[in-house]
Amino acid sequence: MMKEKQLTLFDWEEQYSLYFQIEEEFDLKENEEVEYKSAIDGFPSKELWKTYSAFANTNSGIIILGVKEKKGVLSIEGLEEEQIEQYKNQFWNECNNPNAISRNLLRNEDVKVISFQEKSLLCFRIPFANRTERPVYLTRNPLGNTYKRNHEGDYRCTDEEVKRMLADSSGELKRDSLILEDFTVADFDQTSVKQFRQLFLSSKPNHPWHASEDLELFKKIGAYRVDRKSRTEGITLAGLLMFGKEDSIKEQTALPNYFPDFRERLSSDEKIRWTDRISPDGTWESNLLQFYLKVWPKLSSTLPKPFRLENDKRVDETPTHIALREAFVNALVHTDYSLSGNIIVELDTEKFVFSNPGTLLVSIHQYYSGGISECRNPSLQQMFMLIGRAEKAGSGVDKIMSGWQESHWRKPFLELESQPDRIKLTLPMFNVIPDAILDELNSTIGDVSQLTPDELTALSFCLIEESISNQRLQYVLNLHRSDITHLLKKLCLEDYLESDNNGRWTTYKIKAKQGATEKVATSTKKVATSINQSGKAIFEENKVATTTEKVATSAKKVATSTSNTHSDKDDAQYHGKNLKREELEKIILQLCKENFMKKEELAKALGKSESYIRNKILPDLLKRGKLIKRFPFTHNHPEQGYKTNED
Repeated sequence: MMKEKQLTLFDWEEQYSLYFQIEEEFDLKENEEVEYKSAIDGFPSKELWKTYSAFANTNSGIIILGVKEKKGVLSIEGLEEEQIEQYKNQFWNECNNPNAISRNLLRNEDVKVISFQEKSLLCFRIPFANRTERPVYLTRNPLGNTYKRNHEGDYRCTDEEVKRMLADSSGELKRDSLILEDFTVADFDQTSVKQFRQLFLSSKPNHPWHASEDLELFKKIGAYRVDRKSRTEGITLAGLLMFGKEDSIKEQTALPNYFPDFRERLSSDEKIRWTDRISPDGTWESNLLQFYLKVWPKLSSTLPKPFRLENDKRVDETPTHIALREAFVNALVHTDYSLSGNIIVELDTEKFVFSNPGTLLVSIHQYYSGGISECRNPSLQQMFMLIGRAEKAGSGVDKIMSGWQESHWRKPFLELESQPDRIKLTLPMFNVIPDAILDELNSTIGDVSQLTPDELTALSFCLIEESISNQRLQYVLNLHRSDITHLLKKLCLEDYLESDNNGRWTTYKIKAKQGATEKVATSTKKVATSINQSGKAIFEENKVATTTEKVATSAKKVATSTSNTHSDKDDAQYHGKNLKREELEKIILQLCKENFMKKEELAKALGKSESYIRNKILPDLLKRGKLIKRFPFTHNHPEQGYKTNED
């Protein structure tokens, strides 16, 4: 089974290869993570530093000099050796000059020269700046000179966005430790305080803080603070959020836009907008504790609770429950409450969605890797940990990913939105291809039994989400961006999808066929069975075996055509043992004529050792230009393949 990846972008060694799978029609185009610039008439200083700032402040990327874009079409111009050396020197000079850019984030290995189509390109990998390094801006003034990246390219940040980055960059984030003037413990809801103490006692019965009076406990958990330097004291933002009365929380001097919102949509009737909704309406004290206690039973009730014993006690919670709860609490403790906008928790028949105002304090790579915790509201996080509703710092994302995998559901995925800044985490509740989706695909676009699992997955997501894009599929499929491009083009050519041809941000929709009838063939059911999580490995093995058999059959035919001196026994046995080198090369070129072939597939079909094919045959064919690589700039890519060069 292939090792699952969240985004190829995270493997920088493969990233260069990924962005240079440029076809004749250049359908990869620019996106959030790659920017092409011409540079044939000089170093594009001003535009380059804008993109440098945008990548550093958003989520990293690559700038490539030597490729021209005109009306969405890319053409390779290349750079002369003298130009490359000049541009390198100019880049490093300006990169270390605060009048040009505020911070140098690059190392020598982040600058590379790539040869493509016999032309040289100069590439810069711009990493995502750490929280304490942001904002990265042009000149010496961040206001008006700071950029971020969105679907339209680079955009200038507003002064408010810059100020928020400056606030986040402070040495230690304690946004919720702010002492609220003119507020007292009388603004706390006493019912919430009592419930917290009961949950705390149940979670940690031997904790010494249980003996503390309320005020002393508030100080210990960060709900009340004394500032020794200014000699001020009072309840904190964290305390008001966790225990506050609704009227107090929404005071103009506190959080007037505070509005936690739970939306349940479980009805198939389009006239019913919500089957349930929980939001501040004056009937309950809508602090975070009460919001959690009201919403969590709604969320957890949708998950199965198998009977399980642990130390002779029934355990109702599964790893999936823990994952869901962690995602919910994460949204509450990582929200930037200084921003307008709501915490939104959505539940429908296919997914959970947690959306909150704010920016991600770590890179997406660090987020998915886990183990690194940067919490905007650490006092809130501690409070939820004390009542057993949150994991240790740095382990939350790990729990979310592993818990969701436990149910064999699609991997959770994170989306970052800007203007305004929001973080949205989606936890899908469906397997690779549900039978109901296969039925609907058959009735909408005709028989899909001949499609590959990746093609079926793309179509199913397109059906569920109403549209799909290359970027979205990177979260779903174990494929490179370039492979996804091929897959989408193929589905368009076969009239399964239609695109909006919107330049770099092309989206695709299902193309319904006229007169399509509902056909759920036996073969389709087999595909559905084979691509669920538990049977995926068996399917992949069968697919490889079938492919190898076809290759072997083709090889025998080629062998017969390339040599009339073989006996019937030789042809039956084949394995290429008695073939001359010239005949063996002809067979390989014939096998690789239509599709990229892996060295393992060639070795098995030809009856040769993999090392012989890899070390003796392929290098010579590549050197002579007879074969081309699928990933020309990566030597050890696990999906490396070879195809006949017909130029």
